[in-house]
Amino acid sequence: MSVLLETSAGDIVIDLLVDYAPKMCENFLKLCKVKYYNFSPIHSVQKSFSFQTGDPLGPMALQSNGGSSIWGLLSGNPADRTFTALLHPKLKHLERGTVSMATAPHPSDPDRRVAASQFIVTLGDNTDYLDGKAAIFGKVVEGFDVLEKINDAIVDERSHPLVDIRIKHIVILDDPYPDPAGLREPSSSPPPTKAQLSTVRIAEDEELLDEEANEEAAAQAERRRKEREAAAQALTLEMMGDLPFAEVKPPENVLFVCKLNPVTTDEDLELIFSRFGKILSCEVIRDQKTGDSLQYAFIEFEDQQSCEDAYSKMDGVLIDDRRIHVDFSQSVSRLSDVWRDDTNNKRKNAAVRRAGGGWGGVKELEKRRHYRNEDVEPDDDTGYRMVHGMEDLRGRHDKKRDPERGGPSSRDSARQDGDGRRPDRSPRPRGEQRSGYGDRRRDAERRSRSPKGDRHRDQRHDRPGDAVKSRGNRDWLRKDRRDYDRDRGTSQDRARHRGREEYRGR
Repeated sequence: MSVLLETSAGDIVIDLLVDYAPKMCENFLKLCKVKYYNFSPIHSVQKSFSFQTGDPLGPMALQSNGGSSIWGLLSGNPADRTFTALLHPKLKHLERGTVSMATAPHPSDPDRRVAASQFIVTLGDNTDYLDGKAAIFGKVVEGFDVLEKINDAIVDERSHPLVDIRIKHIVILDDPYPDPAGLREPSSSPPPTKAQLSTVRIAEDEELLDEEANEEAAAQAERRRKEREAAAQALTLEMMGDLPFAEVKPPENVLFVCKLNPVTTDEDLELIFSRFGKILSCEVIRDQKTGDSLQYAFIEFEDQQSCEDAYSKMDGVLIDDRRIHVDFSQSVSRLSDVWRDDTNNKRKNAAVRRAGGGWGGVKELEKRRHYRNEDVEPDDDTGYRMVHGMEDLRGRHDKKRDPERGGPSSRDSARQDGDGRRPDRSPRPRGEQRSGYGDRRRDAERRSRSPKGDRHRDQRHDRPGDAVKSRGNRDWLRKDRRDYDRDRGTSQDRARHRGREEYRGR
């Protein structure tokens, strides 16, 4: 036995536990049958716990009596407004969607609880607080998404939803109980009463109108955003030269044909489409390397009407065992090429008439250069092709040749090899050591201790006598060191040499 509750938030299907709570199920079914719950508000919404409904007027109406049972409604006797609710010990509030009658203690017997028409639906699991206070008689089997909407509703300080959520209609899917005497089922749902309408805060229709307005405003905002994005992209393509101008539109007399057979040629398409009008160009796009057809083409007609006729007649036509697809072309590549060629030709002609100009016929433009002085340097391979200017390079070489500017002197030139070249200063293997200042010092000391030292003595480095031997050695070594530094060339050469020495040291 089930009932369908149609609410403003959605539909809910409730299965009734007639074997465990027969009297409460009978009361609920008969109230549904007489449309008693129609326009009843949902109130006391406690997030992830429960909500309550079943009172036609709701707790906000001053004339509300909290609802009545079917027997009190039919007899009109206030004593029959409530009935005794039996709490089954096996039924517990353990899962979401448990449906139970709201009960209250009997005025004369606190241990006995009575119920009328209001019922509770749980919105969370383990709501065992309601055990002993509410009598379970059913459970929700469909419409849990509606329970989520009710659970997320905005409520005031008394847990009443700001936007009304009401029961619109109830459909009884199965009723096993006979109708009590005097029960008449209305032929249609009765309209809400004035007392019910007075309890409306924000109607459902107002909320729907607001949502539709918000959706329309959001759609307009999204449309404007896309238009701005398209305009920005078009402007970027114009700056890059891919479009002649940002507001360019595709031609209206060009068709795009795709899904062609690879064997279909330009002449075949032109012959087939020429019956609609004069064709200015018909081109099947092919691979640049292999020349194979890419199976799509562009057909340009003389007038727009012929293009539209061909579009309406040829879409889906079978050509060479292939069903082609025809659409209006969105490409502006040809327009861009024509505009670019015309512009470049005008610039070239203007440059010729002015007997010169900048680059591309525009005096203010110049060709892109990789280096600062590229136009000054020669175009052959003899140039340095470096960032440094030619004057800087010539001054550096002159400085190397001029002794007065700190370059190598004639005495340093005399120390070159016999063939006029300096000793090889290329990097040596790691194990091989270069003869440096320390080696020269040890050789000099060895020659000074040798009996035949006079034969190995360098005329250029004559040392003082024995009385001033130590001081003369220091002067000679300092002079030797100075000559050795000059041999090593400019500061850049010394830096490179130091780098190689550090590399070999590692």
